Amino acid sequence: MNNKMIMMKFMFMVIFMIPLCLKKNMFWLVQNLMMLMMFMFMNLNVSIYYNTNLSYMFSCDIMSFGLILLSIWICMMMLMASENLLKMKFYVNFFLFNMLFMLLMLYLTFSMMNLFMFYLFFEGSLIPTLLLIVGWGYQPERIQAGMYLLFYTLFASLPLLMGIFYIFNKGNNIMFYFLKFMNFDFYLLYFSMILAFLVKMPMYFVHLWLPKAHVEAPVSGSMILAGIMLKLGGYGLLRILILFEKLSLKLNFIWIIISLVGGFYISLKCFCQVDMKSLIAYSSVCHMGVVIGGIMTLNYWGFMGSYLLMIGHGLCSSGMFCLANINFERLNSRSLYINKGMMNFMPSMSLWWFLLMSSNMAAPPSLNLMGEISLINSLMSWSWLSMIMLMLISFFSAGYSLYLYSYIQHGKYYSGLYSFYTGVSREYLLLLLHWLPLNLMILKVDWVMIWF
Repeated sequence: MNNKMIMMKFMFMVIFMIPLCLKKNMFWLVQNLMMLMMFMFMNLNVSIYYNTNLSYMFSCDIMSFGLILLSIWICMMMLMASENLLKMKFYVNFFLFNMLFMLLMLYLTFSMMNLFMFYLFFEGSLIPTLLLIVGWGYQPERIQAGMYLLFYTLFASLPLLMGIFYIFNKGNNIMFYFLKFMNFDFYLLYFSMILAFLVKMPMYFVHLWLPKAHVEAPVSGSMILAGIMLKLGGYGLLRILILFEKLSLKLNFIWIIISLVGGFYISLKCFCQVDMKSLIAYSSVCHMGVVIGGIMTLNYWGFMGSYLLMIGHGLCSSGMFCLANINFERLNSRSLYINKGMMNFMPSMSLWWFLLMSSNMAAPPSLNLMGEISLINSLMSWSWLSMIMLMLISFFSAGYSLYLYSYIQHGKYYSGLYSFYTGVSREYLLLLLHWLPLNLMILKVDWVMIWF
């Protein structure tokens, strides 16, 4: 096939999967096709040094490649996790359409070279997420959560649009590849371009929409939110900061300090949570804080580590939301007071809780460990004072992971429990597909650690 069409053909594969949503009983077919697409996408030739598979506006380098793979993978597993919708026949076809639209938006976001098109799909991916939360969420508060999500991200991203127009006006192009030849050292432009991605990450102070959205979202919404939506911010920062090298040296310390202190504060907040999903959501904010710190140091270790931790956290966090949902489907509650003594009921699930929790606190051989080591390297080389916060964050990160595990698995089980079943092969496969890439990709980590 002509090299030009390589990135286009996957886009068309997603588009041509959409008519399947109109037919009945197409749930598992779509899921299988996503898996097939993922394995086909893995076979692309991607160069470490430059953008490959160029077509009209599409291109693919290592950053895009890993994140697109993650998107397809997580969308596939979202369908696996949402079997409950299929059983209840709760708007399954619209759900499938939503998933495919989401995948299309994410695929296009990560493969665009044009800054404006990137912005367009970056914002477009918000719509299916909003529909997921408002349409398939559990509590009546989901409307408020949707509003938080929408207005936090939109408020920050309109300045980004203005900034892109300004750059196009002054530099006459907005291709990612050519940004390195431009230099815009304007405070206002810097803040307007960075802010949207910091809210999306989310940085401490603008993170309030995330725990809300996670708690109200259905399992698929939580998975996509933790798995990919947070990574859009990091991806955008990695791409954009080329423009502001001189100014970044002056101003980036602000973001690093906020993120590190905020990460420490939020890991303390994790000990106060009684809602499983809320705890996992706050732990995401904590991890993303370290990622922001690594990106903002602007050094090589930081870029590599942030990319690795983003991929690792996408798999790990998504898997933990699946586990929380498996418990929720059994007990109809996410409270730590009711989810107790799970070892008595689901001894084999207890192993999966342990595996994913250990990956979450960056135990070897997970990608999270490699990423965190790189990020600690980068932040320590930036300033030795960051050691204090990094120690606290690492310690408490292990702390709240163990807290969540021991609270759920041990103790006397809830006496109001009346019926139970221990877990089906679909759920074990789902967890395996989260855990296996997370811990086997460490063998191929050279492919991520050597970029330029």
